[in-house]
Amino acid sequence: MNKGKILVVDDNQGIRSALKILLPLHFSQVELIASPSTLVSTMERFRPDVVLLDMNFYTDINTGNEGLYWTGEIKKMYPEVRIVLFTAYADIALAVEGMKRGAFDFIVKPWDNDKLIATLKAAYEASLKKGRSAGIETSSDMYWGTTPSMVQISRTVGKIASTDATVLITGENGTGKDLLAREIHLRSNRKSAPMVCVDAGAITETLFESELFGHVKGAFTDAHTDHIGKFEQADGGTLFLDEIGNIPLHLQAKLLRVLQNRSVIRVGSGKQIPVDIRLICATNMNLGKMVSEGRFREDLYYRINTMTIELPPLRERIADIVPLAERFLKEYAEKYRRDVTSISEEAVTLLTSHLWSGNIRELRNTMEKAVILSEGTILKSEDLSLEMNDRVYAGPKQTLEEAEEKAIRDTMLRCNGNLTIVARELGISRPTLYSKLKKYNI
Repeated sequence: MNKGKILVVDDNQGIRSALKILLPLHFSQVELIASPSTLVSTMERFRPDVVLLDMNFYTDINTGNEGLYWTGEIKKMYPEVRIVLFTAYADIALAVEGMKRGAFDFIVKPWDNDKLIATLKAAYEASLKKGRSAGIETSSDMYWGTTPSMVQISRTVGKIASTDATVLITGENGTGKDLLAREIHLRSNRKSAPMVCVDAGAITETLFESELFGHVKGAFTDAHTDHIGKFEQADGGTLFLDEIGNIPLHLQAKLLRVLQNRSVIRVGSGKQIPVDIRLICATNMNLGKMVSEGRFREDLYYRINTMTIELPPLRERIADIVPLAERFLKEYAEKYRRDVTSISEEAVTLLTSHLWSGNIRELRNTMEKAVILSEGTILKSEDLSLEMNDRVYAGPKQTLEEAEEKAIRDTMLRCNGNLTIVARELGISRPTLYSKLKKYNI
């Protein structure tokens, strides 16, 4: 007996007519609509197991943004429903983005009937597993690798993790500073307490004190209730301040005062509230140089760097590139249900010759896209979307700020200036990206 309820959303009458004949041969109930304008009401009435969703619904608009939007809306309203995107060859990159946003898989037009049915059946079977997690639980363990610098960092972490020493982690974007901070927390005596993460560069100046120290009801116009700040939320545990170099100079004094007193005063209150935290900070900037230029307080600098750990860029960890790629391959092959299990020699050559200005984050993103696009059991060089020696490192070592500026400019060029995509590729928030564009006059 056929099972499964399939909803097709496609504005092409010919496609709907063909699927109206094909799909009922394999599924118990099939409904087809021409526009997402009735999608919400149809979802509520029909309650499908799988939605086959077109990426575009207007002949003069071919951005695919509609498909991405409705993917997000369906996942918010019905997280157990599986979505298969229906796309043309030119939209494959958008379909990959759709899978990152929660789509189960994608089918390229013109389609192969057997592949379409197999994909929809797999989506239906996945929809039956209501309790299944939408993502993959990744290990909290660092991948230390074999390079001497990482071996030394591992030893250092082993010595300091159990203490309450303040740690400053430096390194280029994408080197794993947040992961190292979490590793230190999980090895500490505070591991059973929360680790609260704050992107200091993304907090607007007007909300800085409220976000970090909290506020009381009535402190300002929109303060309708009391708000507990990040310091209080981290009480007994670890507070991780990322992008600390982006905090404006006049706000650094407020942060220093709290670190010295180990107590906060909520905005609108005069009461001091003691906080017990272990502080870990991270930055991709040269704070020592910023101190000499008067852009970072010297007393705050020495307060936050009791221990300093500098994570090396991936171009200085050549031996670790392939093992990391293999870890990501396994992770995403499981997540996206791909059969790929190994990397071809040509692909290995491409991976090890690439500069990786975005470091491990860029490598992870490349492997995710490659796995989604792969066919068969071996990841091929063409799956990687990299060119041979396209950015091989041959020059002198850059400062962190020079490397950051280059990474931003390269990503802006690659993404055609789309700030949303640029921020996502770099792994930073849009406010942080705006501040960096202004900083580097981009």
